[in-house]
Amino acid sequence: MTNGSNDGFWLIKTVDKKINIKGAPYLDMLLCDKEGDINAKLWDYSELAHGTFEPGELVKIRGTVSAYNGQNQLKVDRIRKVTSADGVNIADFVPSAEYSGEMMLGSIMNIISSVKDPQLRELTYALVKDRETDILHWPAAFKLHHAVRGGLLYHTLSIIKLAEGVCSIYPAIDRDLLMCGIIVHDLCKIDEFDLSPAGLVTGYSTKGELLGHLVMGAIKIEEKAKQLSIDPEKAMLLEHMVISHHGEPDFGAAVRPMFLEAEILSQLDKLDATIYEITSAVSEVPAGEFTPRQWALDNRKLYNHNRKEVVVKANLDK
Repeated sequence: MTNGSNDGFWLIKTVDKKINIKGAPYLDMLLCDKEGDINAKLWDYSELAHGTFEPGELVKIRGTVSAYNGQNQLKVDRIRKVTSADGVNIADFVPSAEYSGEMMLGSIMNIISSVKDPQLRELTYALVKDRETDILHWPAAFKLHHAVRGGLLYHTLSIIKLAEGVCSIYPAIDRDLLMCGIIVHDLCKIDEFDLSPAGLVTGYSTKGELLGHLVMGAIKIEEKAKQLSIDPEKAMLLEHMVISHHGEPDFGAAVRPMFLEAEILSQLDKLDATIYEITSAVSEVPAGEFTPRQWALDNRKLYNHNRKEVVVKANLDK
């Protein structure tokens, strides 16, 4: 979105009523369309004059975009809810993965079928099957990498593709263990987030706040392994991969990775997230220019060298 006057349709991702330093109410909103997110402020908010708004609603806004602390911000002048007469479809305003959930899940199921260890294969299949409906459209994050409809499968399948290359180079890697760990490592993000009717994350669930997807993931593995009479040590290895895949306690890991496949998962998880975030940020600026500072990437500015067309898409269909 370019700076200056703008008039268009948006999906409300989050909305909070706040009070400024002068005691006047305003709305602080995170809006999105397929191009991405933007923070918006509706100053001097009046429920009587403006109405009430909820996450997941489509709105038409007239306002002005300007830079604030290195990021674009939309000052809302007029706002109303979308009506049927506007002829807009909510699906056109939801950032989505480049591939269908069915295609990505099918690819992951094929990977599970290729696992030679029968118990790891059975356990992983059962864990995915339990979440089969939700996983087709679930995002992988709230605001950062793969925070799009279908992002969870997109992120998982991207790591699988990276791991296939690594396994072809290093024969010491247990491919069965690595692939199964990758497939289950973020499954409990389904329990961690609350979603809007449009399929975007609106916040964290109570369990997500109190436990997080790493702990919940380990619990799910433990429970399912007992139901299926899986070797406890095999289940324990998967549990460790889940609770350690953030790498460092400062980043949410319960413990650091303590065997090869756990370390590879942690590194590839970070690599895929970083590639996605850099590509997304650079795609927002013209060739030869720098992005605003990216707080999720060590507060770095990033340069668009334009040596290759910037496309936020991984080759997952090969």
